[in-house]
Amino acid sequence: MVIDRISVYQMRIPLRKPFVLSLERLTHAENIIIKIDTDEGITGYGECSPFKSINGESMETAWVVSDYLAGILIKRDPLDIESRILDMDRLIYGNSSIKSAFEIAMYDIASQSVNQPLYAFLGGGNNRVLQTDYTVSLGEPAQMASDAAKVRDAGFGIIKVKLGTDGRMDVERIRRIRESIGDQLPLRVDANQGWDYDTAVRTLKELDQYHIQYCEEPIPRWEFMNLRALQKASPIAIMADESVCDHHDARRLIDLDAVGFFNIKLGKSSGLSKAQKIVRMAESAGIRLQIGGFLESRLAFTASAHLALSSPQIEFIDFDTPLMFEMDPVIGGIVYDSHGMITLPEKPGLGAIPDQSFLSTLPLKIFS
Repeated sequence: MVIDRISVYQMRIPLRKPFVLSLERLTHAENIIIKIDTDEGITGYGECSPFKSINGESMETAWVVSDYLAGILIKRDPLDIESRILDMDRLIYGNSSIKSAFEIAMYDIASQSVNQPLYAFLGGGNNRVLQTDYTVSLGEPAQMASDAAKVRDAGFGIIKVKLGTDGRMDVERIRRIRESIGDQLPLRVDANQGWDYDTAVRTLKELDQYHIQYCEEPIPRWEFMNLRALQKASPIAIMADESVCDHHDARRLIDLDAVGFFNIKLGKSSGLSKAQKIVRMAESAGIRLQIGGFLESRLAFTASAHLALSSPQIEFIDFDTPLMFEMDPVIGGIVYDSHGMITLPEKPGLGAIPDQSFLSTLPLKIFS
C-alpha cells in the first residue's frame, strides 16, 4: 500500500463564546484537516488544533509545514507508521501539532486495513466508561460562578476551572464557584503556567478547602525542576501538562519523581505513537493519566477517545471543546450524552469523517 494523494484543509469555526485561559483568549477553532488516500482505496483522516502559546504552532504555520511533510510522505507506505514518524522528525524538528494530524490519518488507514476499530488496533477494548469534564473559562468570579452553575444544570458531572492570574483572585473564583454549585461535583483546576512558585504554594494551600481533584501545570513549564518540591508542599495533586509533551519529557519527569499525574494531548506528543510511549512509561511508574486536547473537533477527539481505551492507567478525560463549537463538521465519531458520557463508534478505523459538503467550502491544497 502507498499514499496516493494527500489533501490539506484549513478549518476555522467560531466558538459559541470566547474560551479564555491565562495564556490567551480564543474566539475560533483554527485547525488543519488531513485526508490521505491510498492506492488500495482506503482513506484516512486526521486533524490538529495548533496552539501558539503551547506548541508554538498556528493554523498558518501548520499549513506551510504540511507542504514539507506531504512531500516526503507521498508514495510511501502508510502502514509503516514508525518509519513515517522518523521521516517527519528527520525532516523538521518540533511541529508536533501538524505531525499529529498526518499520523492520526495513517492510524485510521492502518486500523481500517485490518478491519478493527482504532482502540482495538492500539491494544485496547471498548469496556470502560469515558466521562469528560466541562471547562469554565477564566473571568470575573461572579461570571465564573454563574457559568459553573450552568454547566451543572446542563448535567455535566465534572467541572474544570481555568485559573492562573492573581492567586488571591483565583481563590475567590473557586470560593464563588463552590458557593454557587455546592460540594457535590468534582472540581479540577488548570493554571496554565500562570503562577510563580511561591504563589502556587500559597494558592494551592488555600484552595485545598474546596475539594480540588488536581491542578494542571501551576508554574511555568521551564521550571519543571521545581515540580517535585511543589508537589511535596501542595495538599492538591499536581498534573503536568505543558511540561510533558512527548515521551522524552515524560522520562525526565519520571526520573525526577516530579509529579504523579500527566496530561497527554496528541497535539503535544506528535500523535498516537509517542502518546502510547508515554502511557507505557506511566504504567510502569504508577503515573495517573488524563487524555486532553486543544480546540479540535470531534474528529481528532475521536482519535483521543480510542487512545483513552488503550490502557486502564488513563483515568481522566478532558474532551469538552467540540461542544463549544458553533457547528459540528463531523459525521460519525464520538457521541456525548447530557452528562458528558462518551460513546465510541464500533466501525473500523476512527469511525469518523468530516462532512464532505463542509470540506468543499474550505481552503484546500492537494499533493499527488
